[in-house]
Amino acid sequence: MASRYPHVFEPFEIRGVLYKNHLEQAPPGCFFSGDERGFVTDQFVEYFRQYARGGVAVCNVGNCSIDITESSDEAGQLQLSDPGCVMPARKFSEMCEIYGAHGSFELTHNGKDTAYENVGHAPYSASSYITVAEERRAKMLGRDPIPTIEMSREKIRETVEKYARAARFCKQAGMKMCMIHGAHGNLIAQFASPKYNTRTDEYGGSLRNRARFANEILEAVRGAVGNDFVIEYRLSADEHAPDQMHFPETLEFIKYIQDKVDILHVSAGIHDLYGEPYYLRYLVSNYTMPQQLNVHFSAAVKQAFPNLTVAVVGGIKDPGQAEEIISSGKADLVAINRALHADYDMPRKYAEGKEWQHMPCLRCSCFRMASPHTNKLCSVNPMWGRFKEYPQGCLPPAPVKKKVAVIGGGPAGVESVKWLLQRGHDVTLYEKGDKIGGHVRDAVKADFKADLRDYVRYMEDFAANCGARILMNTEATPELLAKEGYDAVIAALGADPILPRVPGADKPHVHWAPDAENGRAECGQNVVIIGGSSVGTEASINLAKEGKKVTVVEMAERVDLFRTGAASDLLSMSEEYGVERLLGWKLLEIWDDCILTENVKTGEQKTIPADTVLLAVGLRPRRKAALGFAHLCPETSFFIIGDANQSGDIRDATFQAFEVARTI
Repeated sequence: MASRYPHVFEPFEIRGVLYKNHLEQAPPGCFFSGDERGFVTDQFVEYFRQYARGGVAVCNVGNCSIDITESSDEAGQLQLSDPGCVMPARKFSEMCEIYGAHGSFELTHNGKDTAYENVGHAPYSASSYITVAEERRAKMLGRDPIPTIEMSREKIRETVEKYARAARFCKQAGMKMCMIHGAHGNLIAQFASPKYNTRTDEYGGSLRNRARFANEILEAVRGAVGNDFVIEYRLSADEHAPDQMHFPETLEFIKYIQDKVDILHVSAGIHDLYGEPYYLRYLVSNYTMPQQLNVHFSAAVKQAFPNLTVAVVGGIKDPGQAEEIISSGKADLVAINRALHADYDMPRKYAEGKEWQHMPCLRCSCFRMASPHTNKLCSVNPMWGRFKEYPQGCLPPAPVKKKVAVIGGGPAGVESVKWLLQRGHDVTLYEKGDKIGGHVRDAVKADFKADLRDYVRYMEDFAANCGARILMNTEATPELLAKEGYDAVIAALGADPILPRVPGADKPHVHWAPDAENGRAECGQNVVIIGGSSVGTEASINLAKEGKKVTVVEMAERVDLFRTGAASDLLSMSEEYGVERLLGWKLLEIWDDCILTENVKTGEQKTIPADTVLLAVGLRPRRKAALGFAHLCPETSFFIIGDANQSGDIRDATFQAFEVARTI
């Protein structure tokens, strides 16, 4: 039976190259990449096998340097200047072909963004200048800032040939396409930029002149690869930074290259290396931002250039969204990266009608936390990157089928069920409430929490379709479970809000912050939130948007919102909606119409008006209750996980569930 996504899964051809569907893996960073020479390794091939096997039509590899002696900004970066790169790369292209996919390298020269320390000389660019990143790097290293080298005409011609040579190597390695990286502030974008290109020769000044470098590269690449090879060109529709390229100028730029590209890949934003004040957030969107954030750009490009094949990337979550984008003519292909980290089998699941199995990306912080030295990267996919342990992307069957009880229907409980079923066990889940989701349900009220709402729907759909025995409105008790004779018990009972031990904490106008957000507790006009971490910060924004006067009181002098991946956006929204944040102040007492606080450094005391006090100071694990189930199975097969073990986030819950389930 065909899928419900005919536009996504319709094969098509470009230059005689057959594509099995309209989904491509957007170029990820250099995870598990090259060896010390910058050549493809077997580990690299096996990493990308996850995505090729999962069903995408193209596996793109990001940031492949056309000359590693000039362009080097990432550990493990592939290099495409040595002919020796060809045979190792062939392993990658042949692996992709096994699954009907195409391997593609993103050919890159990052120009100004290569540090002197990486290559032993100043970086090249369109013009000579000192970047903010270089100023900060020089200060950190205790040296003078080093300006970029303005590329001479001879250097430009040499660099153009390097792009052509790299593309030729791709073809020699068996690839049928490559991507030219003209986006995100890389060298080609630096030539196009009115900020970084101040030249007065034929490569500077007018936009036509600033597009000359890109044109010469595209012409040289075509000459090197012939007519049976697909060229994909990546650009930033809008760089979202002062004095940089914005969309109207980008549309004009496209006019000069349109006849030289086969696929125009629409992205946005610019790199943020060493704290340069540009907006990586548009390059790697976080959960506070709209989904599909670049689709309006690709739609406008399609309208202006209807004959162009247009790909779009940015916050696109699944083939369902891709179907609407393609069927409505907003783009021809959809590129996805982080959502494939979350679920590299996503295309296959949608094609097979198993959408309920799909793990949605939370757009949290995997890009920032990514490292080849740890596998704990993706909040919802603990198997990500573990291709050595699990080459087929699944847990092996358990040697003995066991009867297992899981107590609690939050993330830890639901994920336990998933992995236990994959092991072949007989699983029963007990949930005392009438809804799956646990405390995650308390965190989805804000309009910017769409990604978390997607995750709640996933948990609900999985529980409804997975085949385990799911007992809703059933509070697990030792007596109830004792009758069943379980071989293993996983206690994922969750946690309770912490109540501060201060006078007045039991007053009727004191509530847990999510209860007020979700309408379970009445909230007045003057609201004080105790706790400035992500829970308190998000609640403050949500309530301030409703017109409340909100003050956040946090005892710590610095709050680390890093793990959310959206710290700056949360703080910006707090400021936008008038939230007052008092860091380094301790709650002393709650009165009927105000609270008493004390500065942790100076001892100064002050009152803050409050007709509602909301608590967001953390959760206390229900460990004692969980221990009541410890002797209902062989004690070595009893586990406490998730918030019941130690308060954490979805990433903590899913990893604990996985690690426990794979041992049973």
